[in-house]
Amino acid sequence: MEGLDTRTKILIGEEGIDALRNAFVILAGAGAVGGYALEGLVRSGVGHIRVIDGDVFSGSNLNRQILATSDTLGRRKAEVAVERARSINPDIDIEGIPSLITKDGLDELLKGNPDVVVDAIDTVEHKVALLRYAAEHDMRVFSSMGAALHMDTQSVRIAPLKKTKVCPLASAVRSRLRDVDTSNITAVYSEEQPLVTPNERDDHGKSVLGSLPTLPAIFGMTLANETIRYIISRS
Repeated sequence: MEGLDTRTKILIGEEGIDALRNAFVILAGAGAVGGYALEGLVRSGVGHIRVIDGDVFSGSNLNRQILATSDTLGRRKAEVAVERARSINPDIDIEGIPSLITKDGLDELLKGNPDVVVDAIDTVEHKVALLRYAAEHDMRVFSSMGAALHMDTQSVRIAPLKKTKVCPLASAVRSRLRDVDTSNITAVYSEEQPLVTPNERDDHGKSVLGSLPTLPAIFGMTLANETIRYIISRS
């Protein structure tokens, strides 16, 4: 789209623009972190994106999720993600799949030989299923660890999954993936000790973690940035 890549081209050149335009990225999760990752990917000119998310927007998403507005409450996140992307770049090739990530459906969900898989899933079981499949199929992954319960932006780090520390979610994921090679998985995580907050649960019994709008945005844009740099480095 004319104008979308004007300033990006100044920085990365025509070759970089072409690499992004031809890249295929799968984004798993379009919530707090994933919504911002999508924003960065679309505005950078990534040409082919598949968004996977089986959830719908609720009022509690409004404080931190860029795709959550008063107009999108109750709507599927995957559907809204597609609309948002096309409102920025009408020429983008994007599909939204309203599905949970489960180990039984990954052959179909991750088909097509993606250049990068971006993991913005917040549930350990589904995250581990995705990362295990990606590791076993030699896929390049940039994965978000826990952004909730943090306030220190200076503690956000980027490292191979096996070298992460402090983050409880990263620890839980590492322990479940000890039997596979995770060298192709890069994590975005925080080395700030999680803040202690009241233990609250939603109507479905799921634990609700306190979160600002700022940290998920940094996590999501960092995932997008690392994805962009990786794609360009291969051009």
